[in-house]
Amino acid sequence: MPLEELRGLLERHVRPDSTTAIDGVRVCRADHTVSSGSSMSGTVLAVVAQGRKSLALGDRVYAYAPGQYLVTSVDLPVTGHFVDAVPDRPALGFGMTLEPSVIAELLLQAGPGDLPRSTSGARLAIAVSDAPDELLDAMVRLLRLLDRPRDRKTLVPLVKREILWRLMAGEQGDIVRQLGLADSSLSHITRAVRWIKENYTRSFRVEELAQLSGTSVSAFHKNFQAVTAMTPIQFQKHIRLQAARLLLANHPNDITGVGHRVGYDSSSQFSREYRRLFGAAPSRDAARMRDVAAPAPAALP
Repeated sequence: MPLEELRGLLERHVRPDSTTAIDGVRVCRADHTVSSGSSMSGTVLAVVAQGRKSLALGDRVYAYAPGQYLVTSVDLPVTGHFVDAVPDRPALGFGMTLEPSVIAELLLQAGPGDLPRSTSGARLAIAVSDAPDELLDAMVRLLRLLDRPRDRKTLVPLVKREILWRLMAGEQGDIVRQLGLADSSLSHITRAVRWIKENYTRSFRVEELAQLSGTSVSAFHKNFQAVTAMTPIQFQKHIRLQAARLLLANHPNDITGVGHRVGYDSSSQFSREYRRLFGAAPSRDAARMRDVAAPAPAALP
């Protein structure tokens, strides 16, 4: 069974920083259940081979178990953690970055009828599905190449393309295919998401982001929420608060200063919104992070 071999390969090749010798491929292990950590999702394929993973985007929660995969087509602010992990049966996960340029090439090479017809309109940029054996088998063959350095340069790109093709043709293919379309609804929203991430301390008007995305205000607002499950202001708030949490890890006694640095004029508003997202006031959360040395990682897979 591909899933059994996948577990063995993941356990053998895991590193403390989750990286591998294959660019864009991560291997994660958790020996115990930890509290949720926050991070940006990236545009990824993530698979759980053992244990379970829970991921929250806004008020929506996505759980995936062994043999299931999650895809994200926009870099989203998420919180997540492995569950059902114990030292003698750790949680194990595989992650691979989705490459829009390769997806675009595959779309150009596809013949009529090779891929399902795309649905119209914007879709939420995150989804969970059962992984077919063909997809798991391709992941296994990719990880086997970690033991075959002479073959990696030639074969890794081929196996990655197969994985992307199987995603594009699969149940969540719509989400993945959108990454390769230069003028899709997703590409318009991605431009706005990138701007917010790079300018999260600045105030903005939705009209400005709509103009940047090349759509009307009403269409932009509708599509942004459809893709990210948040309004643009809520999205910015999540980015600000994640940045604040990282700053507090190094500056736990400067709550007001950290709030100002990420764009808050009101200390009380900063504390209130921080508590709502992370479940504790900034000072208490900073003390907790200091006790454990760093916030729990939430990076996919």
